[in-house]
Amino acid sequence: MKASLHTLLHKRAIRLLGGIIIISTLFGVGVLVGAQITNDSNYAANGKIESPLLSQVKATIDEKFIFWKASSTAPTAKELEYGMIQGYVNSYKDPYTVFFPPVEAKSFAQNVKGSFGGVGMTVGMKDGNIVVIAPLKDSPAMKAGIKAGDIITAVDGKSVVGESSDKAVNLIRGEIDTSVKITVIHPGTKVTTDITIIRKEIKIPTIDTETKEGVFIIHLYNFSAEAPDAFRDALTSFIQSGSKKLIIDVRGNPGGYLEAAVNMASYFLPEGTVVVSEKQGKDAKVVNHRSTAITGLPRDIQVVVLVDNGSASASEILAGALRDHGIAKVVGEKSFGKGSVQELINLPDGSSLKVTIAKWYTPNGVSISEHGIVPDFPVSFGTSSPKNKDGTLIDIQMKKAIEVVKQIK
Repeated sequence: MKASLHTLLHKRAIRLLGGIIIISTLFGVGVLVGAQITNDSNYAANGKIESPLLSQVKATIDEKFIFWKASSTAPTAKELEYGMIQGYVNSYKDPYTVFFPPVEAKSFAQNVKGSFGGVGMTVGMKDGNIVVIAPLKDSPAMKAGIKAGDIITAVDGKSVVGESSDKAVNLIRGEIDTSVKITVIHPGTKVTTDITIIRKEIKIPTIDTETKEGVFIIHLYNFSAEAPDAFRDALTSFIQSGSKKLIIDVRGNPGGYLEAAVNMASYFLPEGTVVVSEKQGKDAKVVNHRSTAITGLPRDIQVVVLVDNGSASASEILAGALRDHGIAKVVGEKSFGKGSVQELINLPDGSSLKVTIAKWYTPNGVSISEHGIVPDFPVSFGTSSPKNKDGTLIDIQMKKAIEVVKQIK
């Protein structure tokens, strides 16, 4: 059923598209580790795990372990339980499947609402490293010099190499107006840089618009529950501008709700057109999410989607859908490659489990997680880019996007 430009569906996803964490406090209890002593663990007939090895490790610790610090205290039974659960979850080696004890679960739930304390950047795991996906616009992180693609190696002098992104996030968070020192390796360099940032309450921006050289530009910063309304208003402004050239800039956009991405694609695609294919569960059941064909947008427009390595999740879904269906050209850098969906399950004691349940594919069958979105017109942006007279870098990616959209007939 078609909808108009001024009629928007509001659906709050019960699943987390992409699962990229925005400076949220995650689990803190350590993983249970032991050497090979006896037989491997196995599943019993009733489905429970039987582990002679775990029993022997526990017995050995109970018998021999002493604290090397007088101030140390033994873990509680609940802390031991959470540690074992965390170890089980971590053994799947999926950075997006995470167990949250109650305190961390509460913090995570607060953060996904869109306002939180921190430094204002999105982080994730890539090639075994903790990587900054993107600093948020005008955030303390951006102002301090954090860049998309930065590898985080330490927080306040404590190494996070080999740790999960959740561990780094937990260390970065803190009281508002306090400082945190983040050690990073900038893209294209091999040396570490210490960056001190003052923590603030972070408000996630949604959309800005501007016109350059007759081209209407929508800067889209996230796919929150409020983003579809803001996108509709931006498209209304685009129509009123009289321009037929549109750039959708999703650089540094870490994603958000699936429904928001499908809704935005529906302004450009005929009713029933596949926006993204979801392969669910262990049997890889295919579910196609389709356009609802929201009317009101002129059909004789030219569109470019601008992406970079901070574009992830819903950003990749929107860019992939418009490109695969011939609606838009893609300019910029290869996107992050976050094409999975997580379900957040609240557990009885206040803890929660975020578990990967599906993978995303573009309409042409490209795995977003494995390949990302590769631009039609690759353009890298870095410190070697040309500068304006005031010393600021020229946005060569935007310059190329404007050139491309003007050439589209």
